[in-house]
Amino acid sequence: MEKVLIVEDEVHARSGLTELIESWGYRAECAADGMEGLEKAVAWAPAIIVTDLKMPRMDGMELLSRIGELPQRIAVVMLTAQGSIESAVDAMRMGAYDYIPKPVDPGRLKTILQNASRQREADAELESTGRQLRDTGVLGPMVGSSPQMVDIFAMIERIAPSNVSVLVTGESGTGKELVARALHDLSARRLKPFVAVNCAAIPETLIESEIFGHEKGAFTGALERRAGCFELAEEGTLLLDEIGEMPMATQAKLLRVLEDRKLRRLGSKIETPVDVRVVAATNKDPEKAVASGELRGDLYYRLNVFNIQMPPLRDHLMDVSAIAEKMIDDMNERHHCTVAGLKDSLMIRLEGYNWPGNVRELRNTIERAVILAGSGMLGIEHLPPHFGEPGFAPPPNRVAGVEAAVVAAAQAAQFEDGQRRLDESNSVRVEVGTTVDEAERQLILKTLVATHNNKTKAAEILGISSKTLQNKLKEYSNAAVTE
Repeated sequence: MEKVLIVEDEVHARSGLTELIESWGYRAECAADGMEGLEKAVAWAPAIIVTDLKMPRMDGMELLSRIGELPQRIAVVMLTAQGSIESAVDAMRMGAYDYIPKPVDPGRLKTILQNASRQREADAELESTGRQLRDTGVLGPMVGSSPQMVDIFAMIERIAPSNVSVLVTGESGTGKELVARALHDLSARRLKPFVAVNCAAIPETLIESEIFGHEKGAFTGALERRAGCFELAEEGTLLLDEIGEMPMATQAKLLRVLEDRKLRRLGSKIETPVDVRVVAATNKDPEKAVASGELRGDLYYRLNVFNIQMPPLRDHLMDVSAIAEKMIDDMNERHHCTVAGLKDSLMIRLEGYNWPGNVRELRNTIERAVILAGSGMLGIEHLPPHFGEPGFAPPPNRVAGVEAAVVAAAQAAQFEDGQRRLDESNSVRVEVGTTVDEAERQLILKTLVATHNNKTKAAEILGISSKTLQNKLKEYSNAAVTE
């Protein structure tokens, strides 16, 4: 039995609504004005509040605002007199669940209460599912169980329900847009539009029109009136990516919109109210951008109510496996493939790479591998040619000299945990006068012993391709037969 609180200053209307709602199976309480309604909302914790708009002491709009500050979620249904539809629309913008004009239509009120109850159940289920996913390292489209990502998930959950601006910083490809989408999906704006605009991709002459819109004839080529990104994101969320690339004049206009919550289209003399949550993102150090004059200081402080710093992938490599598995699921669906997962050899290679392109580069790598494989398990053979070489000095393809042979032998003995020292039994002893080819042969065979004949792992440790290793083994086998 859902709890419903009726807040109405007119006695007969209040008692009539209370009896009617109780007859539908709800537990109903009533209050004579907004002040009493707020007190009962705190003490009784109703699921739904049905409140009049005009009341003494505290009206319905102020009650709605105060209810929004409470920790529990309460659906507020506004009762409006004829001619107060504009106020009802304002209430909806402030977070009211619905409104109904007076005199109240019982059938419509009953439907609204039923829908509000179902919405609460759906929200509770969504919150429970979200909590379970977060416990396994998933938050919306984001994946990760490293300490860095756990902290970021906690921050997103904490600030998503509010309407404050957020600045997301980090290198290109770290997932800044995913943060913005998670903030949107976990907020009361989730059913409204999410609009993303890349400020760096829009020519300077067009950026104001794209963001704020324009009137017909505002400039050459403006053949019709056009809504900008702010209007397209009305009641939703607007992501301004690469905010540091926005021209200074446009930054000044953006600051005005953020402070006044009103915008003026190009060529218009009228200011239009907007209700949009703004999330900004940049791959630059914002404080350095302010110091260099690329970003207005007042705009930076206005956007930077909360700052979420996305770490580069190389700083949380333990998340690579989970991220890659999530990407495989996405790519299977997109490309109609049936890839089952990653081989251990590939996983080791991915976790050992520096990822200068961050998550975006990982996504491209996984997509290519899924398309090449089509099914089964992804392996090193599905990586791009020379994968990993641009980020660091690659090991030589051929062992040259006794010193290199000893170093590679040590790598073979350490492959399990990367820390153990080479002991006497696993060392390669090379006498003076031994040829390089013979030293190479001993090294390869000893490495295979250390890796329990895992040729993929041995090739990786030796810094040669699997094909080269196979050719070497075939060469040794043929030589043995000839002898």
